[in-house]
Amino acid sequence: QVQLVESGGGLVQPGGSLRLSCAASGGTFSNYVMAWFRQVPGKERELLAFLTWTGRTFYSTSVEGRFTISRDNAKNTVYLQMNSLKPEDTAVYFCAAREKTASAYNYWGQGTQVTVSS
Repeated sequence: QVQLVESGGGLVQPGGSLRLSCAASGGTFSNYVMAWFRQVPGKERELLAFLTWTGRTFYSTSVEGRFTISRDNAKNTVYLQMNSLKPEDTAVYFCAAREKTASAYNYWGQGTQVTVSS
């Protein structure tokens, strides 16, 4: 029902910035919690941020103050603005969505690679 496609990943210098986009189709933001995750090889998937239907946001301690989640309802797009990037931010970043009544994220994008290196 819901399809998510991430874009905007790539190679960036330490201290630099990058904005990831998640284009959504098949649903309306008013019915979902949108989130960003990341995963590196050999480690569990990490929740970075989420944005509820009311506009409430949450950030993990590893990214709060550096990353910002937002959405453009007209474009059905969720963003993750990443500033002050560090090498340890290198990972595959995923966009995800869950319905209001769901306890787990049911819909996932394909992921986009972010590499922070000099």
